Amino acid sequence: MYPLKDLHTFHCEVYADSIIEIMDVSQLDELFQDHFFKNTNWMFLGGGSNVLFLKNYEGTILLNMLKGRDILGETSDGKTILKVASGELWHDTVLYSLRHGLNGLENLSLIPGTVGAAPMQNIGAYGVEFQEVFHSLQAFDIITGETRTFFKDECRFGYRDSIFKNEFKGQLIILSIQMHLKNDGYTNVDYGDIIKTLDGLGIEGPYLPGQISDAIISIRKSKLPDPDELGNAGSFFKNPIISIDHYNKLKIEFPDLPGYPVNNESIKVPAGWLIEQCGFKGKRKGDAGSHAKQALVLVNYGNATGEEILELAEEIQLAVSEKFEINICPEVNIVG
Repeated sequence: MYPLKDLHTFHCEVYADSIIEIMDVSQLDELFQDHFFKNTNWMFLGGGSNVLFLKNYEGTILLNMLKGRDILGETSDGKTILKVASGELWHDTVLYSLRHGLNGLENLSLIPGTVGAAPMQNIGAYGVEFQEVFHSLQAFDIITGETRTFFKDECRFGYRDSIFKNEFKGQLIILSIQMHLKNDGYTNVDYGDIIKTLDGLGIEGPYLPGQISDAIISIRKSKLPDPDELGNAGSFFKNPIISIDHYNKLKIEFPDLPGYPVNNESIKVPAGWLIEQCGFKGKRKGDAGSHAKQALVLVNYGNATGEEILELAEEIQLAVSEKFEINICPEVNIVG
């Protein structure tokens, strides 16, 4: 048995039958030509920053060690093409882009995990989603043994969602991505906390992409616990999207309820606010808890099991449903 405690950010005491480090796509080709291996349990694991193991994993962990970043040139509309292997750390890739004078990723600074999770989850933060810079990706198909290319309109990106989490889950292994980034210095500061933080740092506009990155790093560090110090996977739940009618009815009883229009029919509501109103912010059950600064983040205070963390999550879901008639869904992938 091989320990997984240091290979996922919840740091639960779980084990796998075996671990194989994937350094090159040729290893995948060889593994999945083996009929026996192809029909056993396996899981492709990157940074482990969005996964909760409920128990020992009875199978093989394929640890993503695919590395490499390349600037491939410019597009006809003046954007720079950046190709990145899926095993590279996301935040390191943001910093790499800034060092090369590229902008577009700065609002996604300090998001944990590897690059391969970005299209899988359609990661997003502070007014920006990954799909805005995405061009294409390469993925290994375990059924055909071929490397396939997917363009943006094929990925069915949604809120923390993509085709790779649904139809192709367990069939495709993301190898690399291509992003089209700008070098015009444009920055997105629409998210309120960014301006406030920049003001606090004594920085005046026009703002540089690196300054936006610094501000967001500061914000995230002030609100979110460091997984190396306190096990967590960031936001445990997605922010629910509800109808405008439902939102307006709730506003009568809860006038402080925040809401962000998605379209003419729907509004996104902060799950953290809902959880806090139900009394869970800072609440602890054994070594599982909701973080004192951000109710949306569930944490492992030391020796919590995945099942104990899930039990707390389900208790929170029930309380939110009963109080607001809103179902909040996990953003974290639950294994087991």
